[in-house]
Amino acid sequence: MSERAGPYNQPQTMCPAFGSLRVGLRMRRTATVAVGSACCVYGLSFTGHFYGARRSIGYVPFDSESLVTGGLFEDVHQAVYELADPQHYDAIVVVNLCVPSASGVPLRLLPESINGVRVLPIDVPGFAVTTHAEAKDKLAAAMLKYARAEAESGPVKAPRSGRSQMPVVTLLGEMFPGDAVSIGRMLEPMGLAVGQVVPTREWRELYAALDCRVAAAIHPHYTATIAELEAAGRSAVPSAPVGREGTEAWLEAVGSACGVSSEAIEAAKAAALPAVEKAIAAAPIKGKVTISGYEGSELLVARLLVECGAEVCSVNTALPHTPWSEPDRKWLEDLGIQVRFRATLKDESAAIDRHKPDLAIGTTPLAQRAKERAIPGLYFTNLISARPLMGTAGPGSLAHVINAAIGYKERCNIMNDFFSGVGQGSTAGIWPQIPHAPSAHVNPAASLAAEETGKGEGN
Repeated sequence: MSERAGPYNQPQTMCPAFGSLRVGLRMRRTATVAVGSACCVYGLSFTGHFYGARRSIGYVPFDSESLVTGGLFEDVHQAVYELADPQHYDAIVVVNLCVPSASGVPLRLLPESINGVRVLPIDVPGFAVTTHAEAKDKLAAAMLKYARAEAESGPVKAPRSGRSQMPVVTLLGEMFPGDAVSIGRMLEPMGLAVGQVVPTREWRELYAALDCRVAAAIHPHYTATIAELEAAGRSAVPSAPVGREGTEAWLEAVGSACGVSSEAIEAAKAAALPAVEKAIAAAPIKGKVTISGYEGSELLVARLLVECGAEVCSVNTALPHTPWSEPDRKWLEDLGIQVRFRATLKDESAAIDRHKPDLAIGTTPLAQRAKERAIPGLYFTNLISARPLMGTAGPGSLAHVINAAIGYKERCNIMNDFFSGVGQGSTAGIWPQIPHAPSAHVNPAASLAAEETGKGEGN
């Protein structure tokens, strides 16, 4: 058996298709159709709405016969035609899940557009796309490629907010809404503005995303998206303005890439860095922390925690190493912090056992394993990555939740003692052999009677 075989020895992720579905479900005037097993579509629909979907997922049912005879493709074709109403939609995203992808259902044969509605077919099987974060990149890149071809063919719509009067920086990767505002303030002294955040929330914003001076790879795994921007003549800058050192390096990189004068870059640094330093000083974090996740911002979070005073022992991410993650990797490893890309649950659990941190941040299974060891644990996706990270807002935002979680150590000890042995051995509910009965049985009624008799004799 392969060394990396098994569910616990591979990078952790939600169903990868969720990433692509999330991108489509959050866009205005965009329909999303899933082609896959009913149980998968049910779970994806539930998760999609839990994470803020704007509309329902379309579903094309199938059985073994329609799958192998080509009937499923015809059904998808018909469903897309029925949905393609330009009064309601700009685009229809059709996502092949595992079974249709493995069976070769040829979504690529769908028309590029129907009645003026764009059709974007993509295959996102779990066996070919490693994480849901990379699936977001896959659909975002497919949309940018389509939009780039349209822009090269003639005039296109401007975003609802209109075109910026200043050169803009496109931001890559989902982030807390306030982070884009914070970045915009830091760019102003250089005569730059924040452009669109990719994935975008409407089709017409894709044209504006392409119309940038430079792209900022806030999430470094958006490699396919960066390739589309580079095809449009735009370059990408790595990392993000997190912490004092990260902010300084990022402003210098963006300013240089945009051809900004050294005086303007220094002005931007002078305006931003003292406030960031003050925010860090006001948000100290004391404790040993391990970090894991599958969102793509794990290294940025680690950098910020280090500057706030936390002892970060290790950083594990399910995402791959890319050229745009290199500055953050180097910064962390220069401090002696181990960084592992494509980390598995096995790797993450080993880090907990090795470092015995005061707090383990990671996926749900990792947080569970930490709590089983009486170590406080936090789910990275909901409790860390959904918070502000950039500029002055980041330190206070993270310090509040991190310090509170570290303070739960005594509570974890109490809970661990109370539930000691539960879910282990013969109480786990899974037995490799028939459990042995206790050697002696105690009759509660007889025991109570004996106790009462003893009391009477004592009187």
